[in-house]
Order: sequence, then structure tokens, then C-alpha cells
Amino acid sequence: MSESKMLAAVNAAVSREGFDDEVIAAGQFAPRGATGGMFAGGMAGDTAGGVMGSAGDSVGTVGGALAGAHGVAHSRGLPLAMVVGVSEHWVYGFAGRSRSKEPHELVFRLGLEGLAVSVGQRLNVRTLTLLSGDGTTRIELEGNRLQISHSKDVIDELRTRLGLT
Repeated sequence: MSESKMLAAVNAAVSREGFDDEVIAAGQFAPRGATGGMFAGGMAGDTAGGVMGSAGDSVGTVGGALAGAHGVAHSRGLPLAMVVGVSEHWVYGFAGRSRSKEPHELVFRLGLEGLAVSVGQRLNVRTLTLLSGDGTTRIELEGNRLQISHSKDVIDELRTRLGLT
């Protein structure tokens, strides 16, 4: 159910941007390194907050995790939460976190022709790097391994469209 809602939401955003196109796979992503930033920030916040007792420890952990993830997103010039969609000829990236609501502004649109894609596996995320055909745009993302994020659907569609194994 969430997959069909996400596709409808991303297709609405594509239409809103003025493109006559249909997204056939969509999934949730974050800038590459956001999960690691959360871990590092959480550990630093835990240490700093720990001097204030258990309540400070908890607040420090959460605050540090959020700050770490946002720091990574800022350093990459990308929003922390993104929805990525793939059509027959394009890859779209929109700012947004919801799987059912239309995502916010368009962050990138890359043509599949000449697009270089690399996929990596980490402990709890899949990494996705997109390099435009002219080599001027490089987008590095990570998608959660949980099926509900549908990040694997996007990766599988890109592999199929680009003839990758």
C-alpha cells in the first residue's frame, strides 16, 4: 500500500514541476553518511549530556544524533530526508520524508542516458551514487534496508534500466 501512495505522491510532484513523465519506482533516501553522523553525534551527545545525569544523557543522545545527521546533510548540500523516483528516462530527487504526501521542492533531476550508478552495501544501509553523463553532478545517497523505505525498489529499477547486475 505505501508503495502505491509513494508513487502517486512523487508523480504529483513531477507534474507540479511541469514534467510530463511517470515515475515507476520511488523510495526514501538520505544523504550518504547521515546514519553514521547520527551514531557519531549520538555518542558525543551522550557523553556531553551524561554530566547532567540520566535525563541529560538521554537528551544529549537524541540531540547529538539529530545534529550529526543534519550536519552531514548540510555538508553534502542535500536535505536530510528525500524521496527519489525513477522513470523511463529520468531520476528525480525531492525533499520530503512522507511516503504518502507529495514531496517538497525538486532537488535534482538526472537523465538516465550516460548516468553512472554505483551501489554499495553497508551494515544497515544501501548506498547509491549517481554521476551524471557529463560528469558535472554527483549525488551520494543512502537508503535504509527496511523494506518499508522502498530504497531497494529504486536501486533495482536503476539496475534494470541501465543494464547493471
